[in-house]
Amino acid sequence: MNKLYVGNLSPSVTVEDLKQFFGENNLPVPDQVLLKSGYAFVDFPDQNSAIKAIESLSGKVELHGKVIEVDYSVPKKLRSRKIQIRNIPPHLQWEVLDGLLAQHGTVENVEQVNTDTETAVVNVTYSTKEEAKEAIEKLTGHQFDDYSFKVSYIADMDAAPPDQAPRTRRGGRLSRNQGASQPGPSGEFGAPRTTQQDLRIIVPTQYVGAIIGKEGLTIKNVTKQTQSKVDIHRKENAGAAEKPITIHSTPEGCSAACRMIMEIMQKEANETKAMEDIPLKIIASNNYIGRLIGKQGRNLKKIEEETGTKITISSLQDLNIYNNERTITVKGSLEACCNAEVEIMKKLREAYENDIAAINQQTSLIPGLNLNALGIFSSTLPVLSPAAGPRSTMPPVGPAGYNPFLGHSSHLSSLYGVPPASAIPHQHAAQEQEVAYLFIPTQAVGALIGKKGQHIKQLAHFAGASIKIAPAEMPDATERMVIITGTPEAQFKAQGRIFGKLKEENIFTGKEEVRLETHIKVPSTAAGRVIGKGGKTVICN
Repeated sequence: MNKLYVGNLSPSVTVEDLKQFFGENNLPVPDQVLLKSGYAFVDFPDQNSAIKAIESLSGKVELHGKVIEVDYSVPKKLRSRKIQIRNIPPHLQWEVLDGLLAQHGTVENVEQVNTDTETAVVNVTYSTKEEAKEAIEKLTGHQFDDYSFKVSYIADMDAAPPDQAPRTRRGGRLSRNQGASQPGPSGEFGAPRTTQQDLRIIVPTQYVGAIIGKEGLTIKNVTKQTQSKVDIHRKENAGAAEKPITIHSTPEGCSAACRMIMEIMQKEANETKAMEDIPLKIIASNNYIGRLIGKQGRNLKKIEEETGTKITISSLQDLNIYNNERTITVKGSLEACCNAEVEIMKKLREAYENDIAAINQQTSLIPGLNLNALGIFSSTLPVLSPAAGPRSTMPPVGPAGYNPFLGHSSHLSSLYGVPPASAIPHQHAAQEQEVAYLFIPTQAVGALIGKKGQHIKQLAHFAGASIKIAPAEMPDATERMVIITGTPEAQFKAQGRIFGKLKEENIFTGKEEVRLETHIKVPSTAAGRVIGKGGKTVICN
């Protein structure tokens, strides 16, 4: 993964010239350089430095009078289904990127790479090498807001012959996805995983030292007294004014640890006279913010009134390809902030439990249906194994290992949000097209269509279905009919996204789940089986 090809070299270039050249360009000096006639192979210590070398040198810098070319060195036998896309604009939404990737084939996995570059980098796995080849041809040089995509093959070890597969050291075991990054507490890949009980807060960097204490004694005392595990992510976002902290425990343990951390910061602030009251900042996935706020802000207002706090939530404009998270800022006395934290987290956990229940209901209604393959899950739902990269494996649905407050640095919404570019096997041509009629509130039509029809076009393209909104039957109609035509899988994806849009737009109250009326046609010969003996199969609520 970190071996690079350096081409268009002058015949006069030596190994020492190359090493000196990399050092002068603020890159690690490689230990291994294999120089050939006109080109060389160079081993870099990590993927980050390899990406930096490609981005900063290829086609831009001269060595001995010739502009060099730098790219991944991938043997032909390993050029299969995996590609890397670089120079992705930082403000690009996951929804748009997913739709773009899906244009060229079935996407099995998308993994964001942590880099020092301002732009984003993702590794993409397609279902076939032909699709990967097409994606490279079509996406290389693709322009998006003055950014030009750069695409390369990366080694696909699954395509290697058995005798070429990487060997493990005796006594150890190398996982297929070892080293793959995964979403962590800050919404970035590579950070520790969290669970459904976790509380994630942001603290001013100036208080991190006080929270840790001399030789770590203060934080050890916090973890011991509250029976919790506290991760302070000091190395993330070097130079940033704030640092994220993840607290792993029961809800009560999380709240107790949060209170102790707030007390430590308040004491430090009083001693240094830095500020009067330190606000509490909680990180939460955007998937649950609508339900926290409630219809017309009722839930949030109630928490403010009961706790005597002022609560604000970061703007939707802050969401981008790097994260799907919002910052909830609570201002008030220390006691008031801690009380508000309990109520806020109660709402967020309740939203998570409702989503899990909805997922389980969907799987029971359609036996054998793979919700992951249909793109219904996101980074916030349980689609990760400890050794797997994002969106790569599919463990059973359930609360274990699930973090309701973690937004993908992948980014994406949950069951009722923007699905990832997971793929459906190539069965569409063989499957019969079906039509479903979904009825949505009239006030939701504008949000579903989007500016200049952009949202509904992206939705239809990604789901692989035709989506049309029928004209209103009368001027004061409270509902509009959405006509969805496509395979069963495509319809399921489209409906999931429509549900998500309505939830995001706060069309329903905080506690009220999205419930829509859907009409489908079944052959008359199958009606009996649908109803069941004595109507047992169909239960009307």
